[in-house]
Formats: sequence, structure tokens, C-alpha cells
Amino acid sequence: MHCVPCLSNMKFNEALTLLLVSLVGIAIQGCHGKAVQFIFGDSLSDVGNNMYLSKSLAKASLPYYGIDFGSGLPNGRFTNGRTVADIIGDNTSLPRPPAFMDPSLTEDVILENGVNYASGGGGILNETGGYFIQRLSLWRQIELFQGTTELIKNKLGKQAAEKFFQDGLFVVALGSNDFINNYLMPVYSDSWKYNDQTFVEYLMETLQEQLLALHNLGARKLMVFGLGPMGCIPLQRVLSTSGQCQERANKLALSFNKAASKLLVNLESKLPNATLKFGDAYDVVDDVIRNPYKYGFNNSNSPCCSLGKIRPALTCLPASTLCRDRSKYVFWDEYHPSDSANELIANELIKKFGFLGVNAYVPAPAPESAIAPSPHE
Repeated sequence: MHCVPCLSNMKFNEALTLLLVSLVGIAIQGCHGKAVQFIFGDSLSDVGNNMYLSKSLAKASLPYYGIDFGSGLPNGRFTNGRTVADIIGDNTSLPRPPAFMDPSLTEDVILENGVNYASGGGGILNETGGYFIQRLSLWRQIELFQGTTELIKNKLGKQAAEKFFQDGLFVVALGSNDFINNYLMPVYSDSWKYNDQTFVEYLMETLQEQLLALHNLGARKLMVFGLGPMGCIPLQRVLSTSGQCQERANKLALSFNKAASKLLVNLESKLPNATLKFGDAYDVVDDVIRNPYKYGFNNSNSPCCSLGKIRPALTCLPASTLCRDRSKYVFWDEYHPSDSANELIANELIKKFGFLGVNAYVPAPAPESAIAPSPHE
């Protein structure tokens, strides 16, 4: 008579245990089952790493950087609002990866949001951007990622960590500094050691080694961003005698894009279980610069943030004057696109990459803020 209740209790306890195990499994999958991004880049993708490099001369730490993002205070982004990577992530339901150098970064934050290693002034080559004193080259960013893989292995175990990184999206967006802050400047030895063709070949040889290193560290979904018409940024225009785009720099960008696209096709055929995509927005950015009104802009040749006739100012400064309507300017400062231009570039890359929403079940983050009025209006 007493066996039936005991048996029932045993079955109930077993069922409860199985339920708890199932719930724990679902919770773990919920935490670590979504894709996150690992971003390697330069100032176009930096979200604050250089702010933690005490000697760096490439920092977006002064007003009015970040004026249209969150609190409106500088946050390390070299623009008035969002980066291209921010916008792509938001529009595909991917979390925004925090800066690697942020002291609050933990293993749990990495598992939930990924990591951004991008550094203003950084390049594919270690020698690029040397006069910025401190910046993280792509090789250095990959070394930091290697440390991240060890942290996650210790946290999850080898097998779960491998799956986490294989599910992640890896963005590599560098190259313009290798030209603008290296090859095209006579103070660097690369400017006389190479010609236009051999320098692009040198970049491709290095980039191939770097992509292979990322693959060896577990990256399986790699996206490489192409270069835009860098001869048309305000700095290049103001340094030219005519005030027009510097066509040599633009031709170098096109050569880089053609070579990088071919490199990725070749690598994908050789690397097991890897997907490598190339995102080229050159044509649409070139068209925006040459026909700004067609896209809702009214200025594509000068920066929104400037010191008036004192050009080039190189960086946006507290003493600078802001344009009346930041949404109408293609460029924020002498180097970098505005939030509005970044949105257009991001949407073009989303089309090129064929994104439909990586984490469809995660709601996209709300915009950080509306465009704030200019303090100089």
C-alpha cells in the first residue's frame, strides 16, 4: 500500500529534475545561441578603443563627436552619430559590440554582444598611421581576439566556445589608412619602396595572412568591407590644387576592391566550412558625392564640422562651427562620413551581403537619439 505513493513521488521527482535540466539547457541556449559580431577596423568602425589609448593622437574625444548619439557626448565614434557597423547591426537585429578596451568588458558581455576591436588610425599594415603614436593595427587586433578566444574557452569549455565563434559574424573593415596615412605620404618608406600595383599586392598578401589567422582562431563567417572613393574626402580635396577629387587615390581604392574581392573568392574555395563575403559600396558613395541632391544631401565636398576658412582642421574641435543641418552633409569632418551618409552606406552593404536579419527573434535596438539642433544655429 505504501509503495504506490513512493513510486509516484519518485516519478514526480524525476520529471521535475528533467524539467529543470531542460529549462537550464534552454536558458544556456538563449544566452549563447544568438550570433554576435566581432569587428576589426579603423576610425570608421571605432566605438571607443582609442579613447583608452592614453598616448593616441587619433581620438574622437572632443565635442562635437557623438552629438547625435545617446547623451550627445563624445563616445569614441569618429562621427556625429552611428557607424556603418552600428547601423548594419541594428537593421539585422545584431547587438552592438562594445569596445575591447572598455574596462567594463567581461566574458558575459562578450557572449551577449560580441566585441569591437576597431581603432582609429589603424591599418592592415603595422607601419600605417605611425604618427598617431598609439593605434591598433589589424595584426594587433587579431592578437587581442586570440586572447578573447582563450577567455571564452575557459568560460564555456572548448567545444561550446568553438561553436560560439563559428556562429559569430566577423567584420574586417580597414585599408583606407594604408593609403591616406601611409603610402600616399612621402614620410613613409612604403611610398618609395612600392608602386601603385605592388603596394596593393603587398596589402593583399598581408590581408590574406590575417584572414587565415582569423580562420585558424575559429572565424567561419567573414565579411570584408571595400573602400569608398577616398580621393573625394574633404581632406583630399582641400589638399589638391583644384579642390576636386584626387583621382589617383580613387583609382587605388578601386584596385584594392578588385584585388580584395578576388582574394576572398580564392580563399573561400580553399577554406573548409567558411563563408567569405565582400561588401563594395564604392559606386553608390561615388554617386552620392557627385550627385548629392539625388540622395537628399546638399553638400558633399566640405565637412559639417569645421573652423570656417581654416582648412584642413583635421579634427572636429570645440571651437568649430557646425553646419545648419547635419543630415544634409555627406561628411562630418575632413575624413569621416556623417550619420546620414553612414546610413546610406550601411543599407547598400546590407543589400550586397544579402542580409535578411541574422537574429530575427531579437528586436532591433531603438535609435539612440533624434538629431539634436546645432549649437551654432
